[in-house]
Amino acid sequence: MLGADGDERTGDNLTTAEIIVDRRPRLPSRYRDTDMVAVAVPYTETALREKLKAAGGRWNPEERVWRVCFGAIRGDTTLVERIVRE
Repeated sequence: MLGADGDERTGDNLTTAEIIVDRRPRLPSRYRDTDMVAVAVPYTETALREKLKAAGGRWNPEERVWRVCFGAIRGDTTLVERIVRE
């Protein structure tokens, strides 16, 4: 998106441009805070595993994912992005 703005200090006209630096699929809004979701976090990512544990998450060894209540991670984009769509 292009726009033209003025710089009141110098009297110059400025043209600005908006760029997209990242694009990701939007998380479906079908999750409610009480829904259990599967989150994929590798064993090597200790800090994220600790976040999941603190949020009440449980490791499911058969599925190799963490199960956690969506409401407990809703604000953490790092974890929300790792939700496995079932």
